[in-house]
Amino acid sequence: MIQLMDLQKRFKQIEAVKGVSFQVNQGEIFGLLGENGAGKTTTLRMLATMLQPTGGTALLGGFDIVREPERVRGQIGILFGGEMGLYDRLTARENIQYFAELNDMRRTDINDRISYLAKMLDMEEYLDRRVGKFSKGMKQKVAIARSIVHNPQIMLFDEPTSGLDVTSARVVHEFIRSCKDEGKTIILSSHSMKEVEKLCDRVGIIHRGSMVELGTIEDLKKKYGNDDLEEVFMKLVGDNHEA
Repeated sequence: MIQLMDLQKRFKQIEAVKGVSFQVNQGEIFGLLGENGAGKTTTLRMLATMLQPTGGTALLGGFDIVREPERVRGQIGILFGGEMGLYDRLTARENIQYFAELNDMRRTDINDRISYLAKMLDMEEYLDRRVGKFSKGMKQKVAIARSIVHNPQIMLFDEPTSGLDVTSARVVHEFIRSCKDEGKTIILSSHSMKEVEKLCDRVGIIHRGSMVELGTIEDLKKKYGNDDLEEVFMKLVGDNHEA
């Protein structure tokens, strides 16, 4: 489970996140929506312990991001669409193995887990090739495997299908659904309303650092009298969006 409690982040004079609070239950996919600069990525980076909150806190799997960041990191998997962070000179296997070792996995468990993930993601053919010349879709599969090699219970996705073709995006969607089927707790940030409607159980809409709406997609459509989630989103963010 994930619980945000008045989470805040300030960069000098800019309030990027202004006291955001919400909860994500086990086995739930929660969609985090907002225009560029609204605070989505900043929120996810705080949850991932990549940024220190200015105020408030959050609990991930029962561990506090401020007081227990190391414990939090062992609970989470992170997949950011634009920042895969792979090492081009290493093979796909070596990239995945390195991350597994950072999470203190045993060597025998690592080998078994990599074999399983390579089969699941249909990447056995290029598992032992260097990733430097991979397509973006191939790299994303490696990033997926790396993010779940330690079998985390919480997943954070920030624009995971950004720049991917339809086939590669479908692989990511299937992976996210498999995480849900395994009972993992998931936050997904996306600009694609179709993607959100396809995957998410509930959504939260952030505007200028504040949570302006929260609920199931059907409840929001009913509340705002519109069957188009994008139109509901635009009603809430108005003409001030930067997307």
